Amino acid sequence: MRKRLKFVLGTLSMFLLATVLTACSSATSPYNSHKKLGPQINYTVTGIDAGAGIMASTQNALKEYPLAKNNWQLQTSSTAAMTSTLSKAIKYKQPIVVTGWQPHWMFKKFPIKFLKDPKNVYGKAEQIHTIARIGLKKDNPGAYQLLKQFHWTPAQMSDVMLKTNAGVDPKKAADDFIKNNPKLVAEWTKGVPKGNGKPIKLSYVAWDSEIASTNVMAELLNHLGYKANIQALEMQPMFASIATNAADASLAAWLPNTAGLYMKQYKGKIDDVGTNLNGAKVGLAVPKYMKNINSIDDLINK
Repeated sequence: MRKRLKFVLGTLSMFLLATVLTACSSATSPYNSHKKLGPQINYTVTGIDAGAGIMASTQNALKEYPLAKNNWQLQTSSTAAMTSTLSKAIKYKQPIVVTGWQPHWMFKKFPIKFLKDPKNVYGKAEQIHTIARIGLKKDNPGAYQLLKQFHWTPAQMSDVMLKTNAGVDPKKAADDFIKNNPKLVAEWTKGVPKGNGKPIKLSYVAWDSEIASTNVMAELLNHLGYKANIQALEMQPMFASIATNAADASLAAWLPNTAGLYMKQYKGKIDDVGTNLNGAKVGLAVPKYMKNINSIDDLINK
């Protein structure tokens, strides 16, 4: 009974949040390129979780361009609520500006584009790094080797994300990917010894991209005889879990910008195992039918 009540309350909270976002940041009419954008969306950028690095970067963007002086604000929500609001806006061809990052399934599912960032507030393309607790290499060399050899592309990650978004259980989506990509899996697992039941704990940020990579890694470890356990945390606690040995590793460190602050905070307490994905990107995004909005500067000028 308690579980059911918790589920109902959680669902109701998500519905109410999505409703608030729709009221705050979405227009009720299709986008009109002949009118100023700001008033059409209440001068609002639809964001995600307050603690996400992209939210801090967006607050900087509001100051630098300068959007804040022109009444623009950043609406905090969640990834699920943001994508739900984006989906509704696109359905009715309404204007919207969102915090976006790639790889993410929304760039395959929806016709959206990044806005140019001439002041480079969001930085250049990022990498997603694998990090581990100090000593994992010695304590669990097999798992460490697999973590170090794991590297894939945004397109490959998106395959898993799209399935999960379509309702497939993340574990099954990961298993399907492993079965359908034997050559890639052979590269990742080359020379990695069997685990013989040795436990390993992975922490991650509950973004679609990290849900995909963490579940694929967990299933790879399990297939090799390790006993993988995964735990979702916010970004700062995720880094803290690695630095304090509460978790063994994570594949969720977006660098140098998104998680750069935490990498500096825990310098010397975390092992940077290496890059697991190149070409990650963060910034502001809009639907492609907003053809005259191509740069962050355009949010004020057009």
